[in-house]
Amino acid sequence: MNEEHDYEYEYDENGEIVYYAVRPNKTKIKQEMAALFTLAEELSALSATHIKSLELPEIIDKAVVEASKMSHTGARKRLLKYIAGQLHKIDVDPMLEKLARIKNTSAHAVREHHMAEHWRDKLIAEGNEALTEFLYEYDHADRQQLRQLMRNAQKEAELAKPPKSSRLLYRYLKDLLQNESEEAVELLTDVEQDEEDVDDEFDNEFDDEDEFDEDED
Repeated sequence: MNEEHDYEYEYDENGEIVYYAVRPNKTKIKQEMAALFTLAEELSALSATHIKSLELPEIIDKAVVEASKMSHTGARKRLLKYIAGQLHKIDVDPMLEKLARIKNTSAHAVREHHMAEHWRDKLIAEGNEALTEFLYEYDHADRQQLRQLMRNAQKEAELAKPPKSSRLLYRYLKDLLQNESEEAVELLTDVEQDEEDVDDEFDNEFDDEDEFDEDED
């Protein structure tokens, strides 16, 4: 983020306007530093794997990792201010793109978790009726495995036993929903690639027609 200045002007001896910087725009700088401090907090809340995937400059990477291990004290706040200052010196746009992808992935994982919990509880509580509803929506799921896990989980609940089958049912549902999401992303990527190929083919044909017209001329 570049420092912004307020500009004034005067006329030179030829009557032309000459602009010159008066002072940095302090309000703008404060806003940028506040945004970068918030960004530093977001980075420090990431897992070590996610921090590494951002490929931050070494000095920032070390500071973020250290901040992620600290409790909310004055020392941590000072370190976050230091990180914000270092971020101010670099182009953060590439890092923000990677961070957005991490957030999107995390949001998908949270949704899959809640969906798996919802269907697990619904299958255990409502039995075959819920199973029919689930299979209508996810027709490639294993009916026999689901029914067995569901019935075992119901028996565990009735006998107040440890929820082993309930956990297995959740895991099966979570994996199924995750695979659904990955397949949807792959399908979308394939469609986008096909559209790009069609656009490229059209552009090539258009270029060929231009060359043909030039030859006729």
